[in-house]
Amino acid sequence: MDKVNITIDGIKVSVPADYTVLEAAREAGINIPTLCYLKDVQQIGACRMCLVEGGGRGLQASCVLPVTDGMNIKTNTPAIRKARRINLELLLSNHNRECTGCVRNRNCELQQLCNEYGVRDFPYDGPKTETAIDDISPSIVRDNSKCILCRRCIAMCNKIQEIGAINVAKRGMNTQVGCIFDKPLIDSPCIACGQCIVACPTGALHEKDSTKAVWDALGNPDLHVVVQPAPAVRAALGEEFGLPVGTRVTGKLAASLRRLGFAKVFDTDFGADLTIIEEGTELIGRLTNNGVLPMITSCSPGWIKYCETFYPEFIPNLSTCKSPHEMTGALIKSYYAEKNNIDPKKIFAVSVMPCTAKKFEASRPELSNNGLQDVDAVITTRELAAMIRTAGIDFNRLPDEDFDDLMGESTGAAVIFGATGGVMEAALRTVYEIVTGKVLESVDFAAVRGIDGVKEAEVDLNGKKVRVAVAHGTGNASSLLESIKSGEKQYDFIEIMGCPGGCVTGGGQPIINATDLSYIDPKELRAKALYSEDEAKTFRKSHQNESVKKLYEEYLGEPNGHKSHELLHTHYIPRPKYK
Repeated sequence: MDKVNITIDGIKVSVPADYTVLEAAREAGINIPTLCYLKDVQQIGACRMCLVEGGGRGLQASCVLPVTDGMNIKTNTPAIRKARRINLELLLSNHNRECTGCVRNRNCELQQLCNEYGVRDFPYDGPKTETAIDDISPSIVRDNSKCILCRRCIAMCNKIQEIGAINVAKRGMNTQVGCIFDKPLIDSPCIACGQCIVACPTGALHEKDSTKAVWDALGNPDLHVVVQPAPAVRAALGEEFGLPVGTRVTGKLAASLRRLGFAKVFDTDFGADLTIIEEGTELIGRLTNNGVLPMITSCSPGWIKYCETFYPEFIPNLSTCKSPHEMTGALIKSYYAEKNNIDPKKIFAVSVMPCTAKKFEASRPELSNNGLQDVDAVITTRELAAMIRTAGIDFNRLPDEDFDDLMGESTGAAVIFGATGGVMEAALRTVYEIVTGKVLESVDFAAVRGIDGVKEAEVDLNGKKVRVAVAHGTGNASSLLESIKSGEKQYDFIEIMGCPGGCVTGGGQPIINATDLSYIDPKELRAKALYSEDEAKTFRKSHQNESVKKLYEEYLGEPNGHKSHELLHTHYIPRPKYK
């Protein structure tokens, strides 16, 4: 690609000709502040924080200013600093400044910039735009009193996820982000993925808090409170305590949960191995008995809701398997309860998830047995970190501990569920050996790894070519499904995850500010942590899990049998885009 030579704050740099001044500056080690910019998602020059001199007449927004050869850019002049400060003061004039009670306190990009520019006074203070908190959804809370109209949430929802649940409404001082006809999120096409939350620079969007319910349960002597964390949590929780992005903290995760007071610390990875046995058997049944193909995975509740809302014609293609944490929850209140002579009504099952849609999923009436929900409460990775801090636990000094027996054993196949392509790879490891009767020597299916939006592969199962595909993010899922509907593509098995990158970058994971996202990709770093744990495991195929084998021998019988369908499978329903 052609290069151009420019000067930024006296530093001469050579950058690709298609760069913006903002990109060039960051490559040169110069940080220009932003609020509305989000790499690969949005660059609209709306917040006016990235103003620079030297790009022509007056101050210009560097995020939309193309580089040209010979440019002489200045990023730190009195005029620039004054303009940025005024812009911050204007934003604060209509902002709810109760920072100490805000969920994003000390992790807010607006607050950070106000500190950097020494904004302490509010010269433009006046009446605030009247707003209301939308907290009806079981997953996401919207608080427009914290909104700065950066539109990053809108870009994520519309451009990346292609859902369009939120947009800008009204004009002037009355401009606000909201749903069509002022409906709450729960009455919109929102799939509760939470990608709007991780895109938001302030506290205008956050998960529905479930920590109080968990604290109350832990403090109730009449309840037996157990917990299970998802695979992706162990690749991100450490970030909340200052560890580098992608640090694997599996042992400290188990130790911290035990110190919070949970009676048993199980692992959703056990449920992931179980899912592969059930889902793999279901796939083999469809392939051999002319079942509905392609079969599509059902682990991601955001994707399931998306399918029910936008592509109900594909509901018969969905695997009937519950997601791994729901399977584990169902077994906690049946198998575990029976073995330990505990009344299931006295068990309070908590899931720690990287996902806000899991909160919605846990409330679905389809995911219950004998009148009891499989999972009683879902907390995000961020909520768990808050609980650890509240309890005064020094996370980084914790010793590494193991999960509890019975539902704590897992294989390498289970842990990679957290990365896009991981469910597919885990399934192929098991399905190949079941169908061919041969030992799979190389368990790494590189074709389904990586962060390409859609990945394809073909696997030979005793002469039968099985065509598979992987998509992450509902925007990519839409493209994939449309190609199937048009007849352009044909597959036998598909993995779809609702969030870009899969669970490692779910809506409940630690939030990384936009500046850092210009330099690192959490999808890759967190996935790398999961693959390294997979490689370190003694057993890397789900059907090698001895605890899962014992479960079938003692309790479930055959995979996809009557007992399994009763506890581990469910059904899905079409949902209107709007009520």
